[in-house]
Amino acid sequence: MNEHLCDLAPAIVWRHFQTLCNTPRPSGQEAALVALIEKWAEKRGLTHERDQVGNLLVRKPATPGCEQVPGVVLQGHLDMVAQANADHPHDFTQDPLDTYIEDGWLQARGTTLGADNGLGVAAALAVLEDESLRHGPIEALFTLEEESGMGGALNLAEDWLQGRFLLNLDSEDRGQVYIGCAGGADVLVSADLPTSSLNEHESVWRLTLTGLVGGHSGIDIHKGRGNANRLLIRVLRALEPFGARLIDYHGGTLRNALPREAFATLALDADEAEVAQARLSKLQKEFAAELAGVDDGLRLSLEAVTSSAAEALTDAASQLLIAALHAAPYGVERMSVEVPGVVETSNNLGVVSLEKGRFELCALVRSLRDSATRDLADRFRALFGLIGADTRVENAYPGWNPNPDSSLLLRFRQLHQRRLGVEPEVKVIHAGLECGILGGKYPGLEMISFGPQIRGAHSPNERVEIDSVEEFWGLLRELIEELAKVND
Repeated sequence: MNEHLCDLAPAIVWRHFQTLCNTPRPSGQEAALVALIEKWAEKRGLTHERDQVGNLLVRKPATPGCEQVPGVVLQGHLDMVAQANADHPHDFTQDPLDTYIEDGWLQARGTTLGADNGLGVAAALAVLEDESLRHGPIEALFTLEEESGMGGALNLAEDWLQGRFLLNLDSEDRGQVYIGCAGGADVLVSADLPTSSLNEHESVWRLTLTGLVGGHSGIDIHKGRGNANRLLIRVLRALEPFGARLIDYHGGTLRNALPREAFATLALDADEAEVAQARLSKLQKEFAAELAGVDDGLRLSLEAVTSSAAEALTDAASQLLIAALHAAPYGVERMSVEVPGVVETSNNLGVVSLEKGRFELCALVRSLRDSATRDLADRFRALFGLIGADTRVENAYPGWNPNPDSSLLLRFRQLHQRRLGVEPEVKVIHAGLECGILGGKYPGLEMISFGPQIRGAHSPNERVEIDSVEEFWGLLRELIEELAKVND
């Protein structure tokens, strides 16, 4: 499968990416890929080991004569975001990705591509394979469950890594290098809400919102794209005067992806159905105007359904839940003063569900300031406490504080200028790179992050610019050789 990838340059990188495309690897299910890499490493005589949670470390000894130079850690995560369009059935635990090329970009049909962070992993494997490269000691660190909560990095073994320079290969912008990132935390809200039987005047309807672009909940949060949960809650608020009571609700699938679709089943006063449809039509036009030029594919529908549902939330419970969701923090909370043009604090209402009275929400809050992450999470606790819900904060991880005076950064900037004729943009990103966590465990590491040009990450629109991969590989390869000249 995906044999055409081997025809791309540099072949040494694309061959490994083909393996990743053919090997299912959603978060939490990376074991098959880990086993493949271990078997490959053994064939090449490379040592490898796992830590207590399964993170994989592969070591390559230095080129003769370079044994005493500082070691380099190549770091990427093995898992990928599993998102597919509703009309494209795909089992991310069994099916390989189906990739294709269009206008110089590589994509996958109907699903995420996994270039985030598959191409970083592929490049690290290529470095391990490349016998023509002159280098010091190399460690390739492959972490688990980055996309589902940074689990691998948070639980990484201490006193394991030996290198001095860490190259995180999980960035997505050609011509840029990252030296800092936001921290974050998952906010989990849950409640058991009261229900009551449907009455003879109520009919059951299915409310659907689809067609949004979606995207990465950090780097795309400021772009004004629609969030299916936010929009469908607005619809539900508008339908309350027509006797709407929630039966169930399902919106979004991942806390770090902007929700593209949301669905609700509700009870409506049968006599008000026609007026409700007219209100929905008006909302469709309002949303289209608000999202014009950003999210033009939005579709709303309300259809009568035959349902076995016997109960819905009580009037009071339905109204309280919808009001709380409508008031919940969302989007950009504050822009950074210290780093102009960068989001400082934000939140994504990623996953919302209601089933048989059981309400659950998973949001991802991010900030360049850990204190702001904590405060925004506490606002969820305060708000949803008003409806009797329980709020937990899990998987908190620190931000990565920039070091603009890093010697590693200086070498990369000089290399970029020499190789490409222009200095890279030095950036701080409003997304969760693992560098903040790794730096906390290994405070002596100097770190930068760079990568090829990837767009649409965390959505089925994900794609990578093919030419940028060759540029990325050239920079990585030459940087490693430059670092082999560094003396302690």
